[in-house]
Amino acid sequence: MPEGGMMSTYHNPVMLQECIDGLAIKKDGTYVDVTFGGGGHSKEILKHLGKDGRLLAFDQDADAQQNIIDDERFEFIDQNFRYLKNFCRLHGAIPVDGILADLGVSSYQFDQAERGFSIRFDAELDMRMNQASDLSAKEVVNSYTEAELHRIFGIYGEIQNAKSLANTIVTARLNAPIITVADLKNVISARIPKGKENKYLAQVFQALRIEVNQELEALKDFLIQTADVLAVGGRLVVMSYHSLEDRLVKNFIAKGKFSGEVEKDFFGNDQKPFDAVSRGAITASEEEIFSNNRARSAKLRIAVKK
Repeated sequence: MPEGGMMSTYHNPVMLQECIDGLAIKKDGTYVDVTFGGGGHSKEILKHLGKDGRLLAFDQDADAQQNIIDDERFEFIDQNFRYLKNFCRLHGAIPVDGILADLGVSSYQFDQAERGFSIRFDAELDMRMNQASDLSAKEVVNSYTEAELHRIFGIYGEIQNAKSLANTIVTARLNAPIITVADLKNVISARIPKGKENKYLAQVFQALRIEVNQELEALKDFLIQTADVLAVGGRLVVMSYHSLEDRLVKNFIAKGKFSGEVEKDFFGNDQKPFDAVSRGAITASEEEIFSNNRARSAKLRIAVKK
């Protein structure tokens, strides 16, 4: 397939210019795009690099490999970004000058009916980013305990009636397994608030997707490793699309950890690896939101390694 042949079916990157500005790219620097997807960010980064520059890109989704860029400065790593440090070391790329993460699921994945990510299509409940993984949404829905489902829907989906939703699923699956998107919708239909069907189902699917792909654990692993991989003065640029992710990113940049207070050294100095570059999160312009609805929920945070 030609370079970028799939690009039109992947999403246009949100806040592309802001992300590139945030990286403060040096011509001969080494950069990592840990969410390659359709390659939109990577192509833009390469435009700013000189002949001695270097770009590594991570993506565990097999579909992303169809967008690999033919450029000697570019290296593709078929892995989840939670293995950032190991694979940067393996490729002789530590320290790096900038790391970019766009945590949105690509609209291309949502549009692939058989992947089971979307409430718009009927398909088997799947939602695995890594197609080689054992845990699918079908497995979660049919084998997790009521307490586990309650936790997932309450925390990851931020669903108000998470307890009764979990009970409904566990009761229904005694009669027949819940195999497809349509099965799940039918089973939980009585729990869905009238007039809020799409929002509610999106929250249910978000919760399942986060669990199936261990997204929050992977994000924590990744963030902790960025401190070891980046050079002093290197940039961390992270864009998230829901509050759970943004809270982790915000806390890590502010405190070097995900909860509690900043650690102090013997002299009372803050022990944290990053300083925030921007006050608060950067959000998309009204124009961009108008032309790309996905930009509405995006929050961009930029930090520099101390």
